[in-house]
Amino acid sequence: MRKRFTLLTILGSIAVALIFSALAFSRPATPAPGASGYHVIKTIPVGGEGGWDYVYVDSDARRVYVSRGTHTMVLDADTYAVIGDIPDTQGVHGIAVASDLGRGFTSNGRANTVTIFDLKTLKVIGTVPTDANPDAILYEPVTKRVFTFNGRGKNATAINTADGTVVGTIPLGGKPEFAVADGKGTVYVNNEDTSELHHLDAQSLKELHRWPLAPCKSPSGLAMDLANHRLFSVCDEKVMSIVNADTGKVVATPTICDGPDAAAFDPSVGYAFASCGDGNLTVIHEDSPDKFTVVENVPTKKSARTMAIDFKTHNIFLPAADFDPPAPGERRGKMKPGSFVIVVVGK
Repeated sequence: MRKRFTLLTILGSIAVALIFSALAFSRPATPAPGASGYHVIKTIPVGGEGGWDYVYVDSDARRVYVSRGTHTMVLDADTYAVIGDIPDTQGVHGIAVASDLGRGFTSNGRANTVTIFDLKTLKVIGTVPTDANPDAILYEPVTKRVFTFNGRGKNATAINTADGTVVGTIPLGGKPEFAVADGKGTVYVNNEDTSELHHLDAQSLKELHRWPLAPCKSPSGLAMDLANHRLFSVCDEKVMSIVNADTGKVVATPTICDGPDAAAFDPSVGYAFASCGDGNLTVIHEDSPDKFTVVENVPTKKSARTMAIDFKTHNIFLPAADFDPPAPGERRGKMKPGSFVIVVVGK
């Protein structure tokens, strides 16, 4: 009896083990430890005409500004409803907001102008001439100046926000891309042509430093951790160059998604982000000022290459659309009518 019982027991144990093994293979894979928790929580069908470039979230006023080629759409950051439109912003790239002055600004790349509008009514107040192809735009709060970074002009235009006059121009010797202000009167801007980072004095309009971003090539999006003085430049060939804003030293070069055009940093969670045209959002954790860990690539939507963070909800807004296959000689096919959406990523 003991021998028979032992054999039955062994056979039973083997059967149980096989069952549990089969169950293990049939279950979905457990998420990797340390996953950020970010995922697409909403896709907002917006439609309408026009491509896009930058998006800007005014977290205090609960508005999302989206560039749309010839006009600028305004959405409610909570309901996602379209609540307004700023017309005749020809070739609009970016949006800047001066909440303390009650004014907003758009950089109009085809018109070589800045549109000034009222933040409450969205009514146009006036326009200001810039150099050729103003792309990124930034409000610097210490000097109360707006800066446009002019692609074909290869320089920056400084505008007095009080009266809309041009204060001066800063030569940059290459095509500037995105810029950030440190809140202390200086500005940092990427140079796509030279793969360098410029450090500018917003008052004197002088260049303080120019630093190489190697191994970064063709930097575009730029973000900053103000507390730790770290800058995040997203670059071609799946590279983010993280720079000490005091010394210009590149302290880390994590691998990111393919085709980046925007960077962001959320200080409340300690994450840096890169948004890419391949349909991914790279999430990078700041372990310390000089150590960074790539947590994951969150699937978004192909063409979702620019973004902005809502610092109240910590959601990330990414414009995207569907495209036809490119015709011979085209870099990108035509955008499919009605396909424009805003992808919202959150936890």
